[in-house]
Amino acid sequence: MSNTVTIESKPAEGAFAAQPQLAPPQVATDGAGPTAGGLQVTEKAIKRIRIAMAKEGISPEEGGLRIGVMGGGCSGLSYSIKFDTQPRERDRIYEYDGVRVFVDPKSFLYLHGMTLDYEETLMRQGFNFINPNSTRSCGCGSSFSA
Repeated sequence: MSNTVTIESKPAEGAFAAQPQLAPPQVATDGAGPTAGGLQVTEKAIKRIRIAMAKEGISPEEGGLRIGVMGGGCSGLSYSIKFDTQPRERDRIYEYDGVRVFVDPKSFLYLHGMTLDYEETLMRQGFNFINPNSTRSCGCGSSFSA
């Protein structure tokens, strides 16, 4: 099975979506001190990040998962997800059960309130970005607009 990144917009008004089980952040900093929430990561996603970090040889004490937004794709913006060996100077740093997530200030504008989930089914496996700031996504499922 291949790893895929999918994008999910807000459910239609009156629709109900199953709520993923969230892990509360233990630490969230933006370089100037603690910040209030802003990004959620489910327990399934934390487990998968931890496994992938071990395979890549990334130390949880120093490195982490970098989540960002960059220009491109059918709808104008695309998510980026990769491992980084250390945070950058102005990053917001979230820690969930020993897993650190880095978000740069520009990307945080689009990712504030987002939930990162991991889905593993017979049809596909990969991370899902559940972003309330997304106003639409393209048919290919790899870009969004806000």
